[in-house]
Amino acid sequence: MKNQHPLSKYQWLVVAILALTQFTVVLDFMVMSPLGDLLIKDLQVKPYQFGIVVSSYALAAGLSGFMTAGFADRFDRKRLLVFFYSGFIIGTLCCGLAHTYTQLVLARIFTGIFGGVMSSIAMAIVADLFSLQQRGRVMGFMQMGFGLSQILGIPISLYIASKSNWQMPFYMIVCLSLVMFLTILFGLKPVRAHLDQQTERSAFKHLLATIKNRNYRIGFMATAFMSLGGYFMMPWGSAFAVNNVGLSQAQLPLLFMVVGISTFMIMPLIGLLADKINKFQLFMGASILMIFSVLVYVHLGQTTLFVLILVNIFMMGGIMARMVPSQALTSSVPEIHDRGAFMSINSSLQQIAGGIAAMIGGKIVWQQSPSAPLMNFDILGYVVVAVILVNIYLTHRVHQYVASKNKEAA
Repeated sequence: MKNQHPLSKYQWLVVAILALTQFTVVLDFMVMSPLGDLLIKDLQVKPYQFGIVVSSYALAAGLSGFMTAGFADRFDRKRLLVFFYSGFIIGTLCCGLAHTYTQLVLARIFTGIFGGVMSSIAMAIVADLFSLQQRGRVMGFMQMGFGLSQILGIPISLYIASKSNWQMPFYMIVCLSLVMFLTILFGLKPVRAHLDQQTERSAFKHLLATIKNRNYRIGFMATAFMSLGGYFMMPWGSAFAVNNVGLSQAQLPLLFMVVGISTFMIMPLIGLLADKINKFQLFMGASILMIFSVLVYVHLGQTTLFVLILVNIFMMGGIMARMVPSQALTSSVPEIHDRGAFMSINSSLQQIAGGIAAMIGGKIVWQQSPSAPLMNFDILGYVVVAVILVNIYLTHRVHQYVASKNKEAA
């Protein structure tokens, strides 16, 4: 069947710029989990302290999003992207320069203040430049940055870290980010159409009005619960694989690479499906897949690399297949004059929820020593399943609102 909503050449360029920019931001965040086992042993920190390293980025990102939400719709979105990406690059460089636990936490806070807003700006640009019928494909390609970070970024980062130290991957990310910074400057056109829709409300009143909107709050809650599940388990991936399942540090790059290749291959297909079938039905099916995958994963004992890869592929497939339709639906909730504020608040709640989840996860999981197995990991699995069930209900509410909104506009 011929595509009734093709993307223009410039739209494809925008997709590439946003996807690769998100790749660097995602890699900066995602690399903390595979480096977790090395970092815990090198800095001699406990799981709850590593949870603080992860949550410090997320909480700082969340607070930053709230601070920028009020005026996010009052500036050219390209200018906002350039400003916050500059801060992200500086913060990532500081992470590479950190040599103590305290320095690393402070560097992650600085990076989170700038990097945490990048996703909301990218989402607002997508909502401005692409129709609802195109957004499933666009979200699918943007989420490929997640797969790329696992195929190339994380395995290379782990290899570099194993040959030198855990700081070196951050220097690599800085180099990649500088290339993308120049691409944004010279390749992306100003995004200013939303400025014509602005009112005279102050930034604070704009923020408050966005929060007060009941329909928007449903979208916020759905996103927050989407974030909770991943953050409960993500920080402990490498430590669980090494200390519980029995993998060696040398096998970790292969694990992340194979899972990343699989994720990379299915993301465009999920994006196409999200544009062709009911987005909530796709979300529901992926949620069920994730529930079963999580329950198997958290109960794994000493097993082979093949089994761990297989379980991770199903689990990551479920996560990504939930994320694409969920983001496509959520991006359709706000009106054009509220998109920047909505996306900033939405991203903030996502980050804050994730930061809280990482801290709670660090309290649930514990080790007798940095090389001992993680305890209570199965309890995290049960918590994640409960969060997924609540998220299904909230996303159904979002789906109903978007459907009624589109019906009224038709």
